Amino acid sequence: MSIWTTRQDEDFYIPTIDWSLSGLSEEPENYEITVKLFYLSGADVKKRRKYTKDALNLVMKELGVQSIDLLIISFPGMSFDGDCEWEADKKNAEQGNTEEEIETWSIVEELHGQGIVRKLGLAEFGSEKLSNFLAHVKVRPQVDQINVKDCCKVPQPLAKLAKQENIELLTHNDCTNILPSGTLRELLGQGVRGAGVLSETKRGIDGMKGDLTPEWVVKYTAIVRDRGVIENKGYFASAELKE
Repeated sequence: MSIWTTRQDEDFYIPTIDWSLSGLSEEPENYEITVKLFYLSGADVKKRRKYTKDALNLVMKELGVQSIDLLIISFPGMSFDGDCEWEADKKNAEQGNTEEEIETWSIVEELHGQGIVRKLGLAEFGSEKLSNFLAHVKVRPQVDQINVKDCCKVPQPLAKLAKQENIELLTHNDCTNILPSGTLRELLGQGVRGAGVLSETKRGIDGMKGDLTPEWVVKYTAIVRDRGVIENKGYFASAELKE
């Protein structure tokens, strides 16, 4: 086992986290804290409540805060790919799983109601997806974050809908497939760039054995409000190892 791996009950932290170094330099109210949670394809949809709780707890512990300003939810299978913005918006309407997305949204609505999250947002929702979504949720998203790297412009139907519904449109350049299973295995494996945590049985190297399934990734940013300076940013990720 790698010397920079820590075990706590059934969980492994890679690399080891020194929580004594956590926290922000000023009072929490002086920051704008944005968190983006990526639910990954292949992970158990029924465990999203746990995924959400675990991800936010890690972020809040790292930053030393009790709440965040904006939580953006990114569902698997969603993108804005197309030769033009109209095509991208049309293709987007057929992506994802609406029933699962609405059911998952109730989880973050609870966090909003508890005051843990001040505002909620979505990622990669086109005009049709967003319109349908708004009709089925109690707490409406205040932000829709999209990646327009391929189609260059925000689709006009989406821009019109966002204006009507008072939803802020933001752009991003996050990777659509943010944590492929193969990449994660390479990072934790026995290679030159690996952490030496997972075994490669063909080479007879000791380590944990089993199938690795990425579950979620969370990205966080803490910006000092009056100066617009990023003081802390980073990622946490979770995966399940089944022998």
